[in-house]
Amino acid sequence: MRFSLLYEHQLPRPWEADDEHRVLRESIEQVRLADRLGYHGVWAGGHHVLEEFAHSSAPEVFLAACSQVTETIRLGLGGVPLPSGYQHPARVAEAAATLDLVSGGRVELATAETTTGAELGGFGIDRDSRRAQWAEALEIVARMMVEEPFAGAGGPHVAMPPRNVVPKPLQQPHPPLWVACARRDMIHLAAEKGLGALGLTFLEPDEAKVAVDDYDATLASDRCVPAGFAVNANVALALPMLVHADEAEAIARGIDGAHFFAYALGHYSGFGQHEPGRTSIWDDFLRRREDVGFARSIITAENAPLDVKVLKGGLASLRGAIGTPDQLRELLRRYEDAGVDELIFCMQTGRTEHAHILESMELFARDVMPEFVERDAAHATARRARLGDAPERALARRPAAPTVAPGYAFGPEDGGTAPAPAEPVAPAEPTAPAPARPPRATPTLATRLAPLRAAAEAHGERALQTFVKRSDDRRLERTIGSRPALKIVFAAMERQFVPERAGDFTGDIQYNLRAADGTVTTWTVAIGPGGAKAHPGASPAADPKLTLTLSLADFIRLAGRDLDPVKAVLTGRLDLAGDFTVAMRLGEMFGQSIAV
Repeated sequence: MRFSLLYEHQLPRPWEADDEHRVLRESIEQVRLADRLGYHGVWAGGHHVLEEFAHSSAPEVFLAACSQVTETIRLGLGGVPLPSGYQHPARVAEAAATLDLVSGGRVELATAETTTGAELGGFGIDRDSRRAQWAEALEIVARMMVEEPFAGAGGPHVAMPPRNVVPKPLQQPHPPLWVACARRDMIHLAAEKGLGALGLTFLEPDEAKVAVDDYDATLASDRCVPAGFAVNANVALALPMLVHADEAEAIARGIDGAHFFAYALGHYSGFGQHEPGRTSIWDDFLRRREDVGFARSIITAENAPLDVKVLKGGLASLRGAIGTPDQLRELLRRYEDAGVDELIFCMQTGRTEHAHILESMELFARDVMPEFVERDAAHATARRARLGDAPERALARRPAAPTVAPGYAFGPEDGGTAPAPAEPVAPAEPTAPAPARPPRATPTLATRLAPLRAAAEAHGERALQTFVKRSDDRRLERTIGSRPALKIVFAAMERQFVPERAGDFTGDIQYNLRAADGTVTTWTVAIGPGGAKAHPGASPAADPKLTLTLSLADFIRLAGRDLDPVKAVLTGRLDLAGDFTVAMRLGEMFGQSIAV
């Protein structure tokens, strides 16, 4: 199991002039120490206008500062609110990619729909449609980080013509994607969309097991249709934490901060009436804490196993991981047994002192963390074994993204009426693939090869593209030109084949690939009623429907978008023989995969 820290940059009233500066400075110091001690990550919340609870409205700026004083710690951005009233999806994609670049590829991106009236009302966001807005924007953000160019969007909440959104992230195809889960139903939704579940609700270990089991079962089912171009199969849960060798001292140092964190969240999301710039949540908390389930009096040192929630004498309260190293160790083993991948500690809470946070971090890293980190690799291996090929099967269900119409361009005088993409944007909820288009009359060579160009721009293959651009022909043949590597390439074509877009076409497509030494490697993709099946060797048919002949290195360069297919034909590097209408439909038939 992995351990991270959560920062909302809490600042209870009354405020001094330098308080916000102090909180950020102290938080950066804590993150720098966490990096040195071997903590896995740091998560910075993305909230707006939530006085006292979260002065963390620009988490990408805070994390960029952290990236420059750390080396290995992961940088969790979010949950970044995505409904369109907060910001355009392009700004999210740009910020995440820039942070990924300046940090050397350490970003985790969590998004959120948000629920508080302070934020939804403050930014004019319709509460009933906020989830639909989040889902639509999330897929657009993922596409913007992958597509080159972004083929545009025309949904009910976001409209944008084709543009190349830059920069692109260092991690490929994009940083791991998460969703902030303030309720348990969001953990289920995370699995349906192939996202990591960033659970910000405090669950007991037995509750966590139910959530993790449902998450894994959902992700392995046909209900999982990834919103991004990679599946992030992880469940992380937040937990208040403060550890000290003396239990009573741990409680004295940490319990008020933990209770304020939960109370302030409830104030904005449940029971509070807030006067902007006037309400003191801290004063309300001190007056009302017992009335809303945060009784201080029943949290006592008893050297007993820890529970997240405590009931005693008709009162309710919150405890979490506030206690001694032995108490924490026993509690965390129960989360580990429940299958939780990551625990995120809430320590910068309420008025918890900076010095106490640093001391607690060091004690935990020395006396508690090592045994769990030592077992993390085995935990991850067992998790992958349970899921099997579910992530790959889920990605195969992902609808194909749109493509840019051939010849699309914009000029200096263009305004807000640019044409839509050539094909509709994949919706937030998957629909049946579009039927194959009929051949156009007397197509030009460029038109005939447009599907090949689109296929060469396969989404999710940016790692291959980067490698190809940095390699000469000899290296390409040596690494990707082997039979096992080619088997992977053609297997990807099999998985991404869309039968509905092939119409009534059946037959063989043959690839003749020439190596530098003159030998020819032949592969055939057979299209039939049961789908596409690739195999090494020539087509058994005397006359395949389409034959593509080119060098092995050029085939890889086409797949990696380092060679333009039209240019390849015009210069004689790619020879097409057979039915050109088949060539026109390759991109559609293979879901814009690497079908060149």
